[in-house]
Parts: sequence; structure tokens; C-alpha cells
Amino acid sequence: MDNKNLDLRYYAKVHSIESFGTVDGPGIRFVLFLQGCHLQCKYCHNRDTWNINGGQYKSLDDIFEKIVKYKNYICPNGGVTVTGGEPLLQVKFLIELFKKLKKENIHTCIDTSGMVSLTADIKYLLSLTDLVLLDIKHINSEKCKKLVGFNNEKELLFAKYLSDTGIHMWIRQVLIPDYTDDENDLLNLKKFISSLKTVDKVEILPYHDLGKYKWKKLGVNYDLENIRIATEKDVLKAKQILGIS
Repeated sequence: MDNKNLDLRYYAKVHSIESFGTVDGPGIRFVLFLQGCHLQCKYCHNRDTWNINGGQYKSLDDIFEKIVKYKNYICPNGGVTVTGGEPLLQVKFLIELFKKLKKENIHTCIDTSGMVSLTADIKYLLSLTDLVLLDIKHINSEKCKKLVGFNNEKELLFAKYLSDTGIHMWIRQVLIPDYTDDENDLLNLKKFISSLKTVDKVEILPYHDLGKYKWKKLGVNYDLENIRIATEKDVLKAKQILGIS
């Protein structure tokens, strides 16, 4: 389908859909994975979502109808989570989707890096968002750029905007040995999180290499080939430094 003939308020590039998610927000979630990402995270386990030309176009009506079919399962304690890729690259579509979801009293959640400019569209979408799962890539800006291709300025400003406007968030960070497990960095992350007013939860996600095969399938070099996966002990140590359970 040629996107030149589409109104991208009503069509999205979709990678996949999960109708019974349990880890991407509270309760049972309908999870929409959107195609396309501008970051280059070395540890990405969905490498096949990066290319905006991948995936398939799905209409707003088609996606919404699918969600409504599951409403009795996901409500009232669950809802819809949109992830990716980077879902905020398709902000105009998400505005239209979330307007429809709010009319149905369905909880809305976005899983994002927050590495976008705070445009009027982004701010409007966030006003329709009940919860943001914010992936803090790295609290150290230089290390962040080496890890994902961008410094962390935009995502930290994004977090502050959520806090200042009363939008609830869960902070997430992938714990990667030798990359994001430095004690001083974790202490700085703790300090930053403590400055935010709307953080409901902090999650440490242990690095794994289960998505490595996707890189190889695409013929792309996997830079973390020699990095070990994070253990329960690694996660416990990080949680102790951050002061979370």
C-alpha cells in the first residue's frame, strides 16, 4: 500500500499485535507494536522493527474493532499499550486511536524512549495517555549516545514534562553488564528519578540476547556478541543501589 495515498491519521505501519500481554503495563493488555524506530540500540531485541518500510499498514477502524472485541478481557484493570519500534513516530495515528479509546473508557499506555521533540502533537497525545512506560536508555549522556546513537537530552526533558503535567509513568532501564550497571550511573539515575513527581514504578529489565538471531537474519552485526546476559544477582545489586524492591 502506497503511503502517498493514505491519511496517516487513520493508518499505521504495524509490526505485530499481541492480544493478551501481561508485562507492558497494569493488568491484561492489548499490545500494538508499531513499525519504525530512529534509535540504534545495540541491545534491541526487536531489530526487525527499525525499518519504517517494513510491517503492514493497518487502518484505525480495523485496529479499534480488534481492541473492542477484547474489551471484556482487558477492562477494567488492563487496557491498550502501544510500543514498537518507537510509537511516537506515528503520533497523528495515535491521537486518533487514543481519542476513540478514551470514549470507550479503555486505559491507554505508551512504551517509549521519549527521544522526541515535545511538539504540539506529542503534547496532545500525552494528554490522552494514562500511563507512559519510559525507557531511560542511559543516565550518562555520552554513554547513552554510544549505546543507542543519541544523547539523553530529549528523553530527560520528556520525563520532566510528564512529571510537570501530572502524567503517570513507569521508569524502565535495561541492565546491561559493562554498559548500564556502573554504580555511579545508577546513583545518578536514582537522583534523577527522585526529582520526578509522577513515577509509580521503577523496573530493571535484565539484558538478554534472545533477539540476536533477528540481527543475524537481517545480516547485521550484533555489537554485544561478547556481553554476558544479566543475572538475578546483577538485577538485585542494581535495585539495592536504586533503593527499589
